Amino acid sequence: MNAAIFAVVILLPILAGALIPLLPFRNRTWMMVYTEAVVLLTSGLVFLTLLNRPEEAFVLFRFTGNLSISFRLDGLGTVFAGLVSVLWPLASLYAFEYMKHEGHEKIFFMFYTITYGVTLGIALSEDIVTMYCFYEMLTLVTLPLIMHTLTREAVLASRTYLYYSLGGAAFAFIGMIFILSYGSTSNFVPGGVLSAAVLGDKRSWVPLIFLLCFWGFSVKAALFPFSSWLPQAGVAPTPVTALLHAVAVVKAGAFTTMRITYYSFGTEFLKGTWAQYVLMAVIVFTIVYGCSRALKETHLKRRLAWSTVSNLSYILFGVILMTPLGLVGALSHMIFHAVIKICSFFCAGAVIYKTGRNYVHELNGFGRRMPVVFGIFTISSLALMGVPGLCGFISKWNLVRAAVASENPLAYAGVAALLISALLTAIYMLSISVRAFFPGRNFDMSTIQDVEDPNWMMLLPLVLFVILMFYFGLHSGPVVGALESITAVL
Repeated sequence: MNAAIFAVVILLPILAGALIPLLPFRNRTWMMVYTEAVVLLTSGLVFLTLLNRPEEAFVLFRFTGNLSISFRLDGLGTVFAGLVSVLWPLASLYAFEYMKHEGHEKIFFMFYTITYGVTLGIALSEDIVTMYCFYEMLTLVTLPLIMHTLTREAVLASRTYLYYSLGGAAFAFIGMIFILSYGSTSNFVPGGVLSAAVLGDKRSWVPLIFLLCFWGFSVKAALFPFSSWLPQAGVAPTPVTALLHAVAVVKAGAFTTMRITYYSFGTEFLKGTWAQYVLMAVIVFTIVYGCSRALKETHLKRRLAWSTVSNLSYILFGVILMTPLGLVGALSHMIFHAVIKICSFFCAGAVIYKTGRNYVHELNGFGRRMPVVFGIFTISSLALMGVPGLCGFISKWNLVRAAVASENPLAYAGVAALLISALLTAIYMLSISVRAFFPGRNFDMSTIQDVEDPNWMMLLPLVLFVILMFYFGLHSGPVVGALESITAVL
């Protein structure tokens, strides 16, 4: 297969999405058909590319010298691109129903579809320059989605998101320049591109530069103290928050930290340094901090957002272990958490769409009127806790196994944080289900007699997500085996 397919899968949703406000659709149905067709075609081309992976790279254009926008597909990129391509068509289908009464749909679906292409650009980047450019483009195209409603809260949330993202970009830029100056190439190479001979007396700077770069890219992964933008972004429509919190933005943040740790700086210069210990300590703290904030949060979507803050640091914990097994744990949680969390957010969105209720204390008895939604929400809660038989258990087991094998003293604190997080997750997630299904003996069900499950456009993605949770939980061998083969080259 010609490597030009990389440019096609990235530019197709970007250009086709940009046309949505300009095309004279007869009615809303035609716009939906067009948008879903573009997304499905893109996903189909991505999977065709994954099955027939071109060996060579494709240079879209060259800046100067060895600086270019170029694409190549390797094992790590395959995981992220495949994940995005599975979830985006389902998210778009869900969004068609949810956005029916939100207004400015053409503008919304324009940016929603463009974001798909930009996220694929991050997954398929051959080098750190290309990844950095698309990473910053992701900020620009998701900003209008966060402020879609144009309420005061939406504007403030988008402002915080922009400030944090630009600050993170500045730190990440420092790391990129260091790699361009002292690396053997700007391309991503398993094991890293730095060498002691080239670094010379600059070797002592590597931990500091890496720490700044890691922290810069992990702003989108909501690492403390830059976590608050994620719950604030919950003011956006649920299809946006689901992708922000489960797939596009936050997973892009986690993915880029994997790239710079294992494919740019290299663990040879980082493992055992003070930078590793500082970052691990902050990550372990964020795991517990996110769960603690979720426990006290009463707003439904913000509770799920703080849960995401905690679970993203699970992924970063696997990354910062700086072992192949740690990366397996990080990748498996990146995949499984995406499925679990997008399902949870879509359940919350279905409740908000059908009832307008946003707070946990308003959900009494809803499980009896919306049995499908809250039944699926309960299953996703159990998966998030790490109950055996569901996919969340697999990724948490991989992380604990990697932490113990690393023999890093601070990693044991990470294991303790995972156990504390599981307990807190059980409380803040299952308390919602208990309230929904068991409202109390004196509760008057007639007060919610108009509450009901949504239509098939919302329920179909939820059912498919539950199937995936059970499938990966009971049949994870092929997935974990594939991840181990990807990390074996490190």
